Amino acid sequence: MGTLLTEESTITAKGQTTIPKSIRKALGVDYGGSIAFFVDDQHRVYIEKAKEETRDPVVDRFLEFLANDMSGHPGTSIAALPASLRDRVTALVGDMDVDLDAEIDGDVAL
Repeated sequence: MGTLLTEESTITAKGQTTIPKSIRKALGVDYGGSIAFFVDDQHRVYIEKAKEETRDPVVDRFLEFLANDMSGHPGTSIAALPASLRDRVTALVGDMDVDLDAEIDGDVAL
C-alpha cells in the first residue's frame, strides 16, 4: 500500500489529539464529523470517515411520541411494574450476575 499523505500529531496528557487539517480534508470530515479507528493484528491504526448512522423514521416518530407523552403527562407516563410481574422477573433471573460491559459471545442478530 502506497502512502498518499503523512502527518503527525501530539497526544495531550488527557489522551487527546488534533486530527491535522490535511487528514480531515482527505477523509472528508470537519468539525462535528465522526471518524472510526481500526487496529489490525500488526498494531497498525487506520482511520476512516465513520459511516453515518441510518435512522428509521418510524422509530424516530415513535420515540418523539413517547417524549411528548412523557412531557405532557409526567405523573402518569411511567408507572411501576405490578408486583406480580416484578416477582416473576426476579424468579426468572434469580441471582444471575450480569456484566453489562462484558463482550457478547457468539453472533448477535438485530
